[in-house]
Amino acid sequence: MLCTQRLGRLSAGVGALRPRRAGQGSFGAGLWARRVSTSWSPVGAAFNVKPQGLRLDLFGERRGLFGVPELSAPEGFHVAQEKALRKTEFLVERACSSPPGPQTVLIFDELSDSLCRVADLADFVKIAHPEPAFREAAEEACRSIGTMVEKLNTNVELYQSLQKLLADKRLVDSLDPETRRVAELFMFDFEISGIHLDEEKRKRAVDLNVKILDLSSKFLMGTNFPNKIEKHLLPEHIRHNFTRDGDHIIIDGLHAEAPDDLVREAAYKVFLYPNAGQLKCLEELLSNRDLLAKLVGYSTFSHRALQGTIAKNPETVMQFLEKLSDRLSERTIKDFEVMRKMKMKLNPQNSELMPWDPPYYSGLIRAERYNIEPSLYCPFFSLGACMEGLNVLFNKLLGISLYAEQPAKGEVWCEDVRKLAVVHEAEGLLGYIYCDFFQRQDKPHQDCHFTIRGGRLKEDGEYQLPVVVLMLNLPHATRTSPTLLTPGMMENLFHEMGHAMHSMLGRTRYQHVTGTRCPTDFAEVPSILMEYFANDYRVVNQFARHYQTGQPLPKNMVSRLCESKKVCAAADMQLQVFYATLDQIYHGKHPLRKSTTDILKEAQEKFYGLPYVPNTAWQLRFSHLVGYGAKYYSYLMSRAVASMVWKECFLQDPFNRAAGERYRREMLAHGGGREPMLMVQGLLQKCPSVDDFVSALVSDLDLDFETFLMDSK
Repeated sequence: MLCTQRLGRLSAGVGALRPRRAGQGSFGAGLWARRVSTSWSPVGAAFNVKPQGLRLDLFGERRGLFGVPELSAPEGFHVAQEKALRKTEFLVERACSSPPGPQTVLIFDELSDSLCRVADLADFVKIAHPEPAFREAAEEACRSIGTMVEKLNTNVELYQSLQKLLADKRLVDSLDPETRRVAELFMFDFEISGIHLDEEKRKRAVDLNVKILDLSSKFLMGTNFPNKIEKHLLPEHIRHNFTRDGDHIIIDGLHAEAPDDLVREAAYKVFLYPNAGQLKCLEELLSNRDLLAKLVGYSTFSHRALQGTIAKNPETVMQFLEKLSDRLSERTIKDFEVMRKMKMKLNPQNSELMPWDPPYYSGLIRAERYNIEPSLYCPFFSLGACMEGLNVLFNKLLGISLYAEQPAKGEVWCEDVRKLAVVHEAEGLLGYIYCDFFQRQDKPHQDCHFTIRGGRLKEDGEYQLPVVVLMLNLPHATRTSPTLLTPGMMENLFHEMGHAMHSMLGRTRYQHVTGTRCPTDFAEVPSILMEYFANDYRVVNQFARHYQTGQPLPKNMVSRLCESKKVCAAADMQLQVFYATLDQIYHGKHPLRKSTTDILKEAQEKFYGLPYVPNTAWQLRFSHLVGYGAKYYSYLMSRAVASMVWKECFLQDPFNRAAGERYRREMLAHGGGREPMLMVQGLLQKCPSVDDFVSALVSDLDLDFETFLMDSK
């Protein structure tokens, strides 16, 4: 019932992410032609100057976080949650006493909205607010709302009110497609909690859910926990690369970019050394997920997790991964050979390619072949210029403009957060994006999109405007220059803005399927598509200017950058295939045939090719097993769809307004209110096969793809 959501980019190594589900429909322009503000300012300038927030409105009334009056102080979370819980009780009573019909779905959605509006906001504040009191109050609100959600998911009377609607064929046939889908999604949420079971099994399902939550939390914490080693066990000349703690050395990551082979090897072997407690936690997590899936009627956890996705079932996922692996095989072998030669050139005594080598040597090869030193690019990518580039792109494609708006006192959690109004040329204000872009102490080091409030059509005919946060970790401006982005940072910005526009344009009737609240393997399509725009010279040329001279970024520099990304890209993709396959096996048939480490060793040899290193257990650092359990393949699938959309709609002209409107109409507008494959089919005018998805990914590796225009005059 609850849709707390955090979306971010996939990293090739270990990191933490999360996804979720979203909606449809385009309402009349009359509803939108309002709220035109005179306080808006150009977006580019707003990001290249220091904010004036604290100097203005010093004595004004505090409005509260995100303009929520109660949240002007930490105690307000308690007020907000109590208000939401009271409204929940009223809506539950209403749902249970009303006759079945379309109104039932509206009540359920309002119920979901009243809880999400506190929980989603609190989920963000608990990790991002600089003040401990706010973080603690938000954490408590999350717990309180979570407890209520557990109660609702096991409320038999509430379940029966929805069941009456879906059991009446005449009523179901009278529902419009979006309403019917939302009703079925609510029913699915109920049934995966085991509510349709007898009382004893239902209690068992509740207990398993609680246990899985606890184990997930414990496992996630363990994925980042550093390992210690007695310092005398490491060669003296590499000890300075790590943190010392008395007679011990602390290793808190893989040090994948370290130029010294021995540093990378030591970090890999120590950081990935198996921890018995973490191993037991993972085994229990996988086992309990399997028990829950079987209890609620699925043969494996993977079957349960993949319901409603593009792939639909684990058989299709494995077919996709195996075919992709076969098509990548020769290219991957060539990539490894190139890396091996580079290692031999630099380290003839120890030239065997090992799992800790690819990130470093592929980076060296890219730099040597294409001279893509980030510092050469940064002066052309000031944050203001990049934001103006996004503004130009959205305006040409979708008729949308981004305007900076001065937040009220207390509305933002840090003075350097910017507030953007998203405005359509005919429809008016579509929603708000809060941009928390800059580094600060204790801020999570992850680029994410958070839904704070979902869009929905309210009973009074007004549309509840969506509100989201984009979180990045960019350097601050200096006295002599604005914030300058590396090419990777620029691409990340475009990626996260893809999520934001999905949220802004998901014009759904129901909050439960708003914007990015859609199946995991579809949720990343709009954001990955934005990466294609970020790598197209015709787009980059609109905004990439040297912050001092105004000189445009030369075409050949963009071309080199794009081509460099294809260096060793098959090996990178093969690594993702290995991770995704491992995830499927772990969530497949139980009991597992072997230990999780033996399965890792087997899968690594079959689906990656570099040798397994004895006494390591990479799976214990695989944090995606929590948020993306059985769905790690989603990034590959989303990239395949995004590639097909790019080639079909935007390759010839990235500013094609007709293609932009079609993309909005067929995909973005529906959020999760339509089956993902129907949206893909609607845009591409065909139903792609597994072979089509695989071919799309493999063709992206071809050296002249996408940049053919860059070499022409």
